[in-house]
Amino acid sequence: MVKKTAINNTPRIPSGLEPLIFPEALDEARYFNIGLISDCEIFEKDIEKLCFEQVIFQNVTFIDVSFRFIECVDVIFEKCDLSNVDFSDAIIHRVQFKDCKLLGINLSESTLHHVVFEHCYSDFATFGYTDFKHVNFERTSLRQADFGQSKFQLVKLQECSIDQCNFTGVVLEGVDLRSCSFESLMVSLEKLTGCLIKSEQAIGFARALGLVVDSEED
Repeated sequence: MVKKTAINNTPRIPSGLEPLIFPEALDEARYFNIGLISDCEIFEKDIEKLCFEQVIFQNVTFIDVSFRFIECVDVIFEKCDLSNVDFSDAIIHRVQFKDCKLLGINLSESTLHHVVFEHCYSDFATFGYTDFKHVNFERTSLRQADFGQSKFQLVKLQECSIDQCNFTGVVLEGVDLRSCSFESLMVSLEKLTGCLIKSEQAIGFARALGLVVDSEED
């Protein structure tokens, strides 16, 4: 049997990017490519079907933004604040989120392929009904995040805080949670087979299944 290996998640972005101005008024412009958007605020936007390709967002704050059906290909978000942004129904391909605040971000019903979340604050994020393939979460806080009914393929969670995450309906076979911290999770019993955990983490799974765990010995 040939062992599957993860494909490189690195966005394909040329060096020496020129500044790219995100306009206040978007008329026919829906496609932005090969540029740097930095040190600015994007606020009160409700626009569908934007496309960003080979773009770096650096130190950008998104305020009251809804970009449903957004498409990001070969994009880096670095030190950005995307809290409560609505990116539902998005296509996210070869994208990195580095040192970003993603509190309450909505990526439900999206497609995330070859994506890295690195050192992000993503508590209360919504990922329900999303297709994950070759996605890495590294040193990221995901407390009370919702992954309900999502499809996982080659998903890695490394040194993440996942307390009270919702994995209901998610097949966790092959998902390694041994480096993650949590006290309790929401999971589906029939989809736990093959999930990798440490012995001391079993208490959290027991609580998820409604068992009362007595840690005191007689």
